[in-house]
Amino acid sequence: MNPVIAKISELGQSIWYDNIRRGVLVSGELQALIDDGVVGVTSNPSIFKKAIADSDDYRADLACLIDSGATAIDIYETLAFEDIRRACDLFRPVYERTDRRDGYVSIEVHPALADDTEGTIAEAKRIFAAIDRPNVMIKIPATEAGLPAVTAAIAAGINVNVTLIFSAEVYRAVIDAYLAGLETLHVGGGDLSRVASVASFFVSRVDTLVDKLLRAGIDAGRTELTALLGKAAVANTKIAYHVYKREYAGDRFAALRAKGARVQRPLWASTSTKDPAYPDLLYVDTLIGPDTVNTVPPVTLEAIRDHGKAEPTLERDLAAAREVLSRLEPVGISMAEVTEQLKIEGVRAFADAFDELIAAIESRRARG
Repeated sequence: MNPVIAKISELGQSIWYDNIRRGVLVSGELQALIDDGVVGVTSNPSIFKKAIADSDDYRADLACLIDSGATAIDIYETLAFEDIRRACDLFRPVYERTDRRDGYVSIEVHPALADDTEGTIAEAKRIFAAIDRPNVMIKIPATEAGLPAVTAAIAAGINVNVTLIFSAEVYRAVIDAYLAGLETLHVGGGDLSRVASVASFFVSRVDTLVDKLLRAGIDAGRTELTALLGKAAVANTKIAYHVYKREYAGDRFAALRAKGARVQRPLWASTSTKDPAYPDLLYVDTLIGPDTVNTVPPVTLEAIRDHGKAEPTLERDLAAAREVLSRLEPVGISMAEVTEQLKIEGVRAFADAFDELIAAIESRRARG
C-alpha cells in the first residue's frame, strides 16, 4: 500500500478514485490502485463522456451494439453498466473486508431528472436492480426534487451518493433526507446496517467562482481582498464538516445507530486544483479527517501518492474558516448566491456532458 494513502486511511479518511474507463478495468490498472489503498470509485456523465466518446476502449463493443440496432441510450447503458459491474466486482473484497464501509462504485441517475422526484426514484430503483451488485451507489443530486428521492431510495435499501452539495444549508437538508429514509426503512422492517450513503460536497468550484468575484473587486482597487483568494472553498468545507459532527451527535441519529445505521459520510468531490497558482493538493492536504471520503481524479491521485501530506487538518482553524466566510458578505459576495449558482451550473454541466455522449453515439450509429 502507498504509505501516504495508508496514513490518510489511519486518520479516518478513505481515498476513492473519480474515474472509470474500460481500459483501466481490464488492464489491471484499477486493481493496482486498489492494492495501493484506493477503496472506491465515483463516476459522472462527464467521466463517461470522456471514456466512451473520447477513447478507443469501446470500439469493438460499440460496433457490435450498433449492428444489433440498439438505441444510443441502450448502448450507453450497456457499456456503462458493464463498467460499473466490473468495478464493483473488483472492489467487492474491499466491501467485505471493511464491513461495507468502503468498496463502493457510484453511477449517476440521468441528469435530466434533477427536477423530477418520481422520475429520479424510478431511475434509482431501476439502475440499482440492473447493476445488481450490493456495492453500487446511485448518485442523486441535492436539488429540491432530488432530496425526497434520496429519502425514498434509502427507504428502499438503495445505497445513495448525494451529489452536487455546495452549501452547509443544503447539507443539513441532505442529512435530514438520509435520516428520514433510514427511519422509513426501519418501520418497514429493513436492515439499516446494509444501506450506505455519502454526501458529496463539491470543493474547488467554490474557489473558482468566489475568486472570480474577488478579482473583480481587486481590479477595481480593493487590494485588501487579495488575502481572501483561494480561501473560501476550504473554509466552506470545514464548516460543512462541523455540521456533520453536530448533526450526527444528536439523539435522532443515536436512535438509528442503535438499530444498526451507519453515518452518511461527507465526501469531498471536485478536489483537483483548478488554479495553477495554488498547490496541487490544496483540497486534499487541508481536508483530512475522520469519517470522510476524498474522491480524486487521476492527476490528483498521482500527486497524493508522490508528495501528499497525511496530517489531521480538517478540524484545524475552524475559527479562521468562519472568519473567511464572514468577510465575504460585507464585500458583496453572497455565499448563498454563489452556492446556488454552482448547483445550477453543476446540474447543467452533467446534463450537457450526457447529451454530448448520446450525440456522439448517435453519430457513430449514423455512420454505421
